[in-house]
Amino acid sequence: MAARNIYGLTPESLSTFLKEQQLPAFRLTQIYDWLYRKNVTSFSEMTNLSKDLREQLEKEFYFALPKESVIQHSKDGTIKALLELEDGAKVEAALMPYDYGNALCVSSEVGCNMGCAFCASGLLKRERDLTAAEMVGQVLFFNQLLNERGEHVTHVVVMGTGEPFANYDNVLDFLKIINSEYGLAMGARHLTVSTCGLIDGIKRYAREGFQFNLAISLHAPNDELRKRLMPIAYRYSLKELIEAAREYVEVSHRRITFEYLMIKDLNDSLESADELADLLKGLLCYVNLIPFNPVSEKPFERSPRNRVFRFRDRLNMRGIKCTIRKEFGQDIDAACGQLRAKDKEQGK
Repeated sequence: MAARNIYGLTPESLSTFLKEQQLPAFRLTQIYDWLYRKNVTSFSEMTNLSKDLREQLEKEFYFALPKESVIQHSKDGTIKALLELEDGAKVEAALMPYDYGNALCVSSEVGCNMGCAFCASGLLKRERDLTAAEMVGQVLFFNQLLNERGEHVTHVVVMGTGEPFANYDNVLDFLKIINSEYGLAMGARHLTVSTCGLIDGIKRYAREGFQFNLAISLHAPNDELRKRLMPIAYRYSLKELIEAAREYVEVSHRRITFEYLMIKDLNDSLESADELADLLKGLLCYVNLIPFNPVSEKPFERSPRNRVFRFRDRLNMRGIKCTIRKEFGQDIDAACGQLRAKDKEQGK
């Protein structure tokens, strides 16, 4: 069997490996400690492991982390990186500094096939899924940057390029690794998966038994408008999506975040706010209004600030909890997918 990137080992898979080698279970905590606390990048440095075990690990696994291709620093503290993977593929990740910590937006696929009309990620079609190790690598890359100032990634959103539930198993393994008390020990409620609305994935996610968060990209209060913005709406109606959301809440007892991109003269009227309030009535959720980051290849404009505030106030008045997402990286390639698309264009 081919060697595997060790950063893709979940606690369960490492435990299985140790059992197969007839090794004691405590070796798991030792190996994870070297990987995620001491940050070593070779088995020879794992000095509390026997020579035989280190040699066996060397045969079965290898170390591979993404390399910096392009990095951008915003004046507001946002850091956006285009990272090169083992096979030369490139993915984006973006770090956003909040008062409560450092949130990292992670990609789950190389390219995206969801084809949302407003999104730069879909400018380049999906080439392949990312492995759990490649997603962990995005976090470790930014931890290395932050370590210089005594900080680390505290929150992760799988909200970058790709549809996470189209790469379900790898995304879940990634979350298990960074959530594990032996790994990066990031709290489950600091981890969020954002889907454009793959219903099978939502239902499966509800039954996993974890406390990870769920966000659903909605962006429209009715099927007609959502079809203009998101091709997934031709596959699943809003009625089906909201039914799945209600099932998720019933099974998991977790609140859902609905993401709603504010686009000028398209979905930002008070009528749209009322329609959205009717759609979400009685559902344990809140709405996160997202100011639109313009993409040169797309025809949309951002809603004026006063209209965004008016929309928020109407939802709150109608009993729907609503916030406006803080804006980041306006002086760099802020929209997801822009940096990779630019890199591809320059490389032609």
